[in-house]
Amino acid sequence: MAPPKARPGVLQITPYDGSEVGAGGANRIVISSNESAFGPSWRAMEAYSASSEEMHRYPEIDARSLRQALADKHGLEVERIICGCGSDQLIDLLALAYAGPGDETVYSEHGFTMYPIATRGVGATPVAALETALTADVDAILDCINERTRIVFLANPNNPTGTYLGDAELRRLHAGLPDDVLLVLDAAYAEYVVAPDYDPGVALARETSNVVMTRTFSKIYALASLRIGWAYGPREIIEILDRVRPPFNVSTPAIAAGIAALSDDEHTSRARDLNAEVLPWFTSKIEEMGLAVNPSVGNFVIVHFGDEGRAEAAYRFLFERGVVTRRVAGYGLPEWVRMSIGKRDEMQDVIDALRAFVGAT
Repeated sequence: MAPPKARPGVLQITPYDGSEVGAGGANRIVISSNESAFGPSWRAMEAYSASSEEMHRYPEIDARSLRQALADKHGLEVERIICGCGSDQLIDLLALAYAGPGDETVYSEHGFTMYPIATRGVGATPVAALETALTADVDAILDCINERTRIVFLANPNNPTGTYLGDAELRRLHAGLPDDVLLVLDAAYAEYVVAPDYDPGVALARETSNVVMTRTFSKIYALASLRIGWAYGPREIIEILDRVRPPFNVSTPAIAAGIAALSDDEHTSRARDLNAEVLPWFTSKIEEMGLAVNPSVGNFVIVHFGDEGRAEAAYRFLFERGVVTRRVAGYGLPEWVRMSIGKRDEMQDVIDALRAFVGAT
């Protein structure tokens, strides 16, 4: 008998490819996943531990207390916030609710790989819009819009390129979209951006009927393993997402840690200030070696090694010395390697290892 068959779109999905983490033992430097250099706030860790006493109870069905904390923190309406098991789940829910067979979604050429994965998972077709200088191109995105387009996904800042669109370009993009096309602004790295023309999408999501902003606790709040994401958008869209959201999708420890992390402004500022200091310093040190670094406003950079073979050699050279980075060939960037920004002493070790690689090659 023939086994059950998966839908064709599912068979086209390339599984998400994470990084290797086995090098160097306990002393390895892991700069592969854009995690916070400092780890979580002590308040978040204490809240997580204290919540273990309620492990036998189901969590809040809709993460209401975390949503309220987010509303208070950012001056938002709680009814227009939804939480998820990471922002990845919210991306999946948006695709599930608004796209299907015969539909298309649009994303930038080197955008986050979860967009095509979520799109194919619901039987729709992902369309990659060409970028200019590794930056999302508004005109190229608009050129991809047709009667089949249902969603435009835009990571801003973008992972893995580190580039962004300012508020004026976001508004130009939105103005060029039909009213029935949903614009999803993925602002996972918003807290790191210090550029004065940047807006994570709050204003557009508040003012319009077809914009949703997604955010995460995995980056600056350093709660990646707890899988906490959230989205803000029009009430009508949030209500639709709530219909397809699994109940109890954010655990009690995650809710408690998330609320505590939001309250620790000192810890968050420390992580932001460290990144603002180390990112340009690290970039300049790499450029002194004759390597190209793409300008980034996030907590990571991509480094160009000339060709795919040398990029793989650099990745392996660093890996064998306990430095775990990330190849980004899956994003269409085979000649580049992504490196997160860690503490200054860690990044000095990375620079020393890179110097050894450049000297040896």
